[in-house]
Amino acid sequence: MKVRGINLDSQMRCAHYHGASDIVAIKMKCCGLYYACKDCHAELADHEIEVWPESQWNQQAILCGACKTELTIQQYVQDEWCCPVCHERFNPGCRNHYHFYFEVPPVIGPRSD
Repeated sequence: MKVRGINLDSQMRCAHYHGASDIVAIKMKCCGLYYACKDCHAELADHEIEVWPESQWNQQAILCGACKTELTIQQYVQDEWCCPVCHERFNPGCRNHYHFYFEVPPVIGPRSD
């Protein structure tokens, strides 16, 4: 699975997000391509990000950088900050960026803490 990004490592950490748990790539609704993050998309794509509507959260659009499993958006936003297949930890701070990628119901929107 090809992932686009700036200075990617083998688990899809990029120049913008490179902490131990920053191991998720997101398939962009606008172009159907995986990017490490919104900032990589902004630097490399020639268009704006389009958010995934909640009605399409059954689409596989999340890639675990550890085991390379594709997850649905629903699996990703409902999980306990880890891959349901390999159990590697995901960054819980990513929740604060959901609105850049997904139509976000208020219950899981960006946290103010």
